[in-house]
Amino acid sequence: MKLTEMKQVLASGQIQLTKSLGQNFLHDGNQLRRIVEAAALAKTDKVLEIGPGLGPLTELLVAQAGEVLAIEKDGRLFEFLQQRFAGVTNLSLMHDDALDYLQRGQRDWSDWKLVANLPYSVASPILVELAQADGHPQRIVATLQLEVARRLVAQAGDDDYGVLSLLMQLRYEPRGNFKIPADCFFPAPDVDSACVVLERRATPLLPPEMHGKFEQLVKRSFSQRRKMMLKLLKQDWPKEKLEAAFAELKISPQERAEKLSLEQFVELTRML
Repeated sequence: MKLTEMKQVLASGQIQLTKSLGQNFLHDGNQLRRIVEAAALAKTDKVLEIGPGLGPLTELLVAQAGEVLAIEKDGRLFEFLQQRFAGVTNLSLMHDDALDYLQRGQRDWSDWKLVANLPYSVASPILVELAQADGHPQRIVATLQLEVARRLVAQAGDDDYGVLSLLMQLRYEPRGNFKIPADCFFPAPDVDSACVVLERRATPLLPPEMHGKFEQLVKRSFSQRRKMMLKLLKQDWPKEKLEAAFAELKISPQERAEKLSLEQFVELTRML
């Protein structure tokens, strides 16, 4: 779907864009092809798309994947998509709030890939929800706000490094990212955008029963970024146990959370 076609559909009066839903449709063919290429799709793949909008990405996905599930919250867009893709046998359309759907935990996504231009207002909770599912997708290719993309791939010491970085990287390895200019969307968003590629770790860093403690540790450590991590953690763990763990891992008692690597957080979780 080209930009002129998008404008014609929207100008027809059938669909009114809703700002609160973050409806900025990616129309640039080169960028859409780059996203699909990053997903490395095969006819055996199952793909989850969240927020298909007018379907420009959906069109490419159904051509290359074996099965596509597209979840659209806007009822008007859902009806448009039903008409546009009538007769496409490998596409299932769902009218639902994607975050609500994921939180209901109705599917095992372990043999799926997420490929989506995510609604920016809910991109982070959607990604965390998917990543923390018992069966989380094998690959995530997500277009989102540049600021969020930087947080997803940030490493210890980076300004953007924090809770989101660690919660996602516990389960996924960043495999690349590229910026997408605002004029590739209609209407053009007020923020810069990027596509991020995340690959599920072949070997888990922690067993599933420790994931909850890892999240508790990370969130407490970053609850006040400028404070010493050890001091913050004393709210949840005994002082003596913390000091022993910090000493064994050679972490300074004055260290802030932003300086600790993913691997250090993993080892600290094991020890605590």
